[in-house]
Amino acid sequence: MADLDDDYAMAGFDGRLAFGRSPALLVVDVVKAYVEPTSALYAGVEDALASNVRLIAACRAAGVPVVFTRVVYGANGLDGGVFYRKVPALKAYLPGSPLGEFCDGIDPGPEDVVVTKQYASAFFGTSLAATLNGMGVDTVIIGGFSTSGCVRATALDALQNGFIPYVVREACGDRDPRPHEASLFDLQAKYAEVVSEADTLALIGQPR
Repeated sequence: MADLDDDYAMAGFDGRLAFGRSPALLVVDVVKAYVEPTSALYAGVEDALASNVRLIAACRAAGVPVVFTRVVYGANGLDGGVFYRKVPALKAYLPGSPLGEFCDGIDPGPEDVVVTKQYASAFFGTSLAATLNGMGVDTVIIGGFSTSGCVRATALDALQNGFIPYVVREACGDRDPRPHEASLFDLQAKYAEVVSEADTLALIGQPR
């Protein structure tokens, strides 16, 4: 991996984005589909779930806004378009499925924002960018599921919408470590800062 790191650094993929003055936590699709063993989307991401719970508590204590996302489709999945057709497992998010519910410990309150989406990115087809702009947010701390899917797509679109993405390594999870690690490497090289939970908690607690 050292040779790979050196190669990317020599090519100029070694920029750094400073943490902003007005962050928000973005909890991406931390729902039961990823932690229920009978689900087609089960990913064994219980440790990442626990990390998200800790991040939520820290952000609330520090007065950092928390935004939750979830996926919901209409009865026939037409609002999911080609994405829904490509991934049959997305049937987990049809109406009435308990798999689309937030995980235990992920409890949006009246002060939180909940964004409902149909595609991978939390920004695509939603009002998220306008909401964050209205709140004066300049940095999004991102955790959730899955790393190679909705987390990666959301971090990329955060950057493209002018927000500084900080992806928390321990708070992300995938069904296999290979796409997980590859996605985190690619995000760090090109689109985001990939940081530890401990460093994130320190950043949340610093004066702004």
